[in-house]
Amino acid sequence: MPPDTLARSLVRIAIAAGGPVASVYSRGCATRWKVDGSPVTEADLAAERLILERLSAAFPGIPVVAEESVAAGHRSELGPRFLLVDPLDGTREFIAQRNEFTVNVAMIEDGRPIAGAIYAPLLGQAWFGGTSSYTVAAPPGSEVADLTSARRIRVRVPPDTGLVALVSRSHADPATESYLSCLPLAERRPMGSSLKFCRVAEGMVDVYPRLGGIREWDIAAGHAILQAAGGTMTAPDRATLRYGDPTEGFRLPGFLASGGFSLPASDPVVAA
Repeated sequence: MPPDTLARSLVRIAIAAGGPVASVYSRGCATRWKVDGSPVTEADLAAERLILERLSAAFPGIPVVAEESVAAGHRSELGPRFLLVDPLDGTREFIAQRNEFTVNVAMIEDGRPIAGAIYAPLLGQAWFGGTSSYTVAAPPGSEVADLTSARRIRVRVPPDTGLVALVSRSHADPATESYLSCLPLAERRPMGSSLKFCRVAEGMVDVYPRLGGIREWDIAAGHAILQAAGGTMTAPDRATLRYGDPTEGFRLPGFLASGGFSLPASDPVVAA
């Protein structure tokens, strides 16, 4: 299946999963805390159930690594191709009643994302990418059969006045702050969830670095969309990001995400 066709299948599933997320958001729910200190809600669990059902039907036999299943102790035997799922990225934003949370689904092949989809239920907007990247408006939970209204997106040329950077609203860290201070920034904007990758991909901003540890399911879909939009995403030392390593709980050392240009590698002493 070509990457763009894969991405279209994934985005339909992500949009459908936005239904239970939006429903739980509207009525409110309790929060509990996992062993790693991260929050989980009824919305995370309901969205993951729907996504796993849809992925099983659409991609039978392909292993799935999903955040809440991993937290519950489930382990899949991974092959060269597998799926990564974050049913609710930005749970802290969800709990705080902000609209900056997303549903993320990505296909990984030989350690690299080849297709991804991100859906922001309260914004009613989805992004997806394989060979090219697109955005489309869709109400949460809608069964989107026709994606002809999708608009192609591309990263922008950085303005002469300086770079616009996105920073995590809930996960600031000293290494990232130090790195940002060395860039020619005109502006920095806080934002939650994988929505930041989408804003870089559609040419609204220029850079999004994060030098703290992060899970694979948090960034794989954004990585796929950004690279298909002409952007660049690497590890902090500018090495290639590789996905599918369960030995560290699917944890990556961070990343440098940018438009159609390469960011300088981070200082290994600062980033440690």
